[in-house]
Amino acid sequence: ITPISTDAEGHYLSHLLSAKHKQRVKREVLEGSAQAVDRLFFNITVFGKEFHLRLHPNQRLVAPGAMVEWHDEIEITGNLLKTDCTFIGDITDVPGASVAINNCDGLAGMIRTDSDEYFIEPLERGTQEHEERGRVHVVYRRSAVLRAPSDISLDYQPIGTYHWIIEVLCESVDSFRRRRHAGDDDYNIEVLLGVDNTVVRFHGKEHVQNYLLTLMNIVNEIYHDESLGVHINVVLVRMIMLGYAKSISLIEGGNPSRSLENVCRWAVIQQKDDTEHSEHHDHAIFLTRQGFGPTGMQGYAPVTGMCHPVRSCTLNHEDGFSSAFVVAHETGHVLGMEHDGQGNRCGDETAMGSVMAPLVQAAFHRYHWSMCSGQELKKHIHSYDCLLDDPFKHDWPQLPELPGINYSMDEQCRFDFGVGYKICTSFRTFDPCKQLWCSHPDNPYFCKTKKGPPLDGTECAPGKWCYKGHCMWKNANQVKQDGAWSTWSKFGSCSRSCGTGVRFRTRQCNNPVPSNGGQDCPGVNYEYQLCNIDDCPKHFEDFRAQQCQLRNSHFEYQNAKHHWLPYEHTDANKRCHLYCKSKETGDVAYMKQLVHDGTRCSYKDPYSICVRGDCVKVGCDREIGSIKVEDTCGVCGGDNSHCRTVKGSFTRVPKKAGKILSSFLVHGSRSILQTSSLSHHLLTNQATGHYILNGKGEDARSQRFIEMGVEWDYLIEDDVETLLTDGPLHDAVVVLIIPKDNETRSTLMYKYIIHEDSVPLNNNNVIQEDTYEWALKSWSQCSRPCAGGFQFTKYGCRKKGDNKMVHRGYCDINKKPKPIRRMCNLLDCTQPQWITEEWEHCTKTCGSLGYQIRTVRCVQFLHEGTNRSIHSNYCSGEKPEIRRPCNKVPCPAQWRTGAWSECSVSCGEGVARRLVTCRIGDQCTGEKPETHRPCRPGPCHGKTTQTRHYEPCRGDKSIFCQMEVLARYCSIPGYSKLCCESCSKRSGTFAPLLHEAAKTEEELRFGSASQLLETLSASLNGTLKNF
Repeated sequence: ITPISTDAEGHYLSHLLSAKHKQRVKREVLEGSAQAVDRLFFNITVFGKEFHLRLHPNQRLVAPGAMVEWHDEIEITGNLLKTDCTFIGDITDVPGASVAINNCDGLAGMIRTDSDEYFIEPLERGTQEHEERGRVHVVYRRSAVLRAPSDISLDYQPIGTYHWIIEVLCESVDSFRRRRHAGDDDYNIEVLLGVDNTVVRFHGKEHVQNYLLTLMNIVNEIYHDESLGVHINVVLVRMIMLGYAKSISLIEGGNPSRSLENVCRWAVIQQKDDTEHSEHHDHAIFLTRQGFGPTGMQGYAPVTGMCHPVRSCTLNHEDGFSSAFVVAHETGHVLGMEHDGQGNRCGDETAMGSVMAPLVQAAFHRYHWSMCSGQELKKHIHSYDCLLDDPFKHDWPQLPELPGINYSMDEQCRFDFGVGYKICTSFRTFDPCKQLWCSHPDNPYFCKTKKGPPLDGTECAPGKWCYKGHCMWKNANQVKQDGAWSTWSKFGSCSRSCGTGVRFRTRQCNNPVPSNGGQDCPGVNYEYQLCNIDDCPKHFEDFRAQQCQLRNSHFEYQNAKHHWLPYEHTDANKRCHLYCKSKETGDVAYMKQLVHDGTRCSYKDPYSICVRGDCVKVGCDREIGSIKVEDTCGVCGGDNSHCRTVKGSFTRVPKKAGKILSSFLVHGSRSILQTSSLSHHLLTNQATGHYILNGKGEDARSQRFIEMGVEWDYLIEDDVETLLTDGPLHDAVVVLIIPKDNETRSTLMYKYIIHEDSVPLNNNNVIQEDTYEWALKSWSQCSRPCAGGFQFTKYGCRKKGDNKMVHRGYCDINKKPKPIRRMCNLLDCTQPQWITEEWEHCTKTCGSLGYQIRTVRCVQFLHEGTNRSIHSNYCSGEKPEIRRPCNKVPCPAQWRTGAWSECSVSCGEGVARRLVTCRIGDQCTGEKPETHRPCRPGPCHGKTTQTRHYEPCRGDKSIFCQMEVLARYCSIPGYSKLCCESCSKRSGTFAPLLHEAAKTEEELRFGSASQLLETLSASLNGTLKNF
């Protein structure tokens, strides 16, 4: 596919998609528009569906000052993480959809709808010229990302004093739900993202950072799903890319527990000691493409390790964007969530695609956090005090109004071209502020420019500075000037003569006009008020229908004219745009304009109106912003006490062919429901005699239609017809039925609600409906355990007839009383203090590398004998140490044995020998292992025993034998024979060979042992004489 960049309405702007290419388009097309900075819009086609993406920056994914570091064998380099390419948003006309996109280089990320979930990424890397012609992308369903299913059923595995949980995730679940907005009660997981060399090499060093930001953007979206029940932000504070040697030393193939221990201890070493440091992390996420476990293993993590100095880490197999769900799953374990169905009652939710399912298949189309995950999280979240601080709330120094004030032209040259570059002096420019020209002292006559001017505020001459590309005198005119509003104008004329209209007044941002980068005036430049709010005295007219009808004569659709009927758009955001429905074809067309001010937003709300394309909430008291509503029979703020329900049924056989009078719906009827069998409805407007359904020989079909200012639903299913509407009817309606034949018995049932003053004279069918009210049920839990908290009333719904509590859905939510607050737990709080737990076991039994750790918490003791963990800032005094060295004693000397030699004879009885040495002189304890043992290769077939003769050592046969790093190979007979002199001198100081899978530095340089012997043999033959 080829995505395009559009405006808010979906109109084409350009093919440029990437942030690094879009700056010119923003200046040319969206100059002065807030959308150029805050919003992005793209159109893409996904499997035949046109999607209009509406995106805004995800400003809480990367913390201020977050760094990306490159750790290789030689040096460590770093620079600031990009923060301007990650976006989140939704899709026009697709309710419940969500999008997480990175546009640093093309579009990459996830698109979710109710029915499926897709990943998008560029097919290849591209330049601006490629994008201008259209950049090809690939889109694929996440359900198409298949991993082989696994039958591994490993669970908790003890390692030392920890418990780690193995995760086998063949695929995570599909589809996002609605996102939540960040609030003051959010928890923030500050993340160190560790990435090994296999991930860097796979994605490429140039592009891996953008990929990882996209991946973490998706993880952050997963934790914003409302089913979690807790506000959690995943915030990157640091990203580290590891070199080859360090990467292979951390991951041990086939040993996930050891690999995780290595990763967690590596994260501890990277931790900043100062908890206020901007790079201090709460949790470490490590990504690798190395296989650290059995086939199918995707993640490995400790349970309830969050905020723990060693246990707050996860090991994850990176395998594309779907790995974001593996990361979210493993981090869920660290937060205290168990597998659904294992030790809890949420096993049935795994079939619906819960995140914490122990084995997740790729065919799910619905994603959510299970009820158990939410409960387990809430059980532990309050003990994770490290998640309480907000990395975005810092007192950053205020920047100067003009950025060039702090940087000279020489410094800007160094930033642009590197160390040593200064302002070019080989030629003079008329105005040095037009373009910044730079040169290096080694070649001062070769000047370079990036075709941009110096920063505004850069000194260009004594008493002058650069401003907007010109060198001018410093004066107050260049200081930014914020705008201010003029006085309001008088209100204009009303948009309608009756039935609620709108009138406006305006003001201008010219007192003064913003200049020199000053802020625009806050707020809007217009105000409005309702006018002519009384109902129209004459016959009711549907204002939206009138606007559609006016298009009959001149609006052509698909090269034909139509009779246009009113249509209410399914997207609430588009109901103030004029859409109409063709009477002839049923097609819906956009009339390319907004509805007139004062048009009702929805046929289900008789008071809220459209104003300049936005729906404005109006209460039944005709006040803007009012939440006052009508009861079920139209009384504003009523309690249904004046409402009456009319219901009944009848069955008739027609006396002759034709219509049968069924029922008479009076003016003001609401919540109308009618059903009939073996017949057809035929509606007639009582006032005009105009047919509004199934008239003039029209075929009966299920449909939703708008007539007389009311939305109707007409359903036909299994020879049963149902007609319903919320009303209210603005005119009386006669309902007729047409039997299928003269012998057919027609049955009709009806029900509607009416005000008691409008009940028909024949009121035998009037019934009294049950009424309900809000009643005090209990008080909420106190907000504080001591020192004075608050609690609030909790209301339930009560049936008036018998005073029994019922489901709250029976009561009107708009009439629910406001909570009453009272104080509670007035006793003083005790002084918080540090509480330390027992030291854990030492990591070593001897040597100098052992250490042990313990948990230290800030605890406040409560009056009922309980306590709670609070933020460490509340405890006085120095925080007790959480780590200390241990078992710092020399390790005892040990006997070292070499490999057994071949038997001294080829048959019969002989002797095998091996070298046994003490690593430290003669300090080894215990019995010395045997150096000889009998051997018997097999019986001799002749009379003579064949004895193997060993050649005496006549010196080393290769110059490589003298290299200390090769001493470990002396235990190999072939090597020992080639290097007999060097091996006899070292007499066992070499270490035994490691397992072939555990690569050593020597093997990386010389290859395997067999390759080494080939090399030595080659040198013996003279092929390496000149090496």
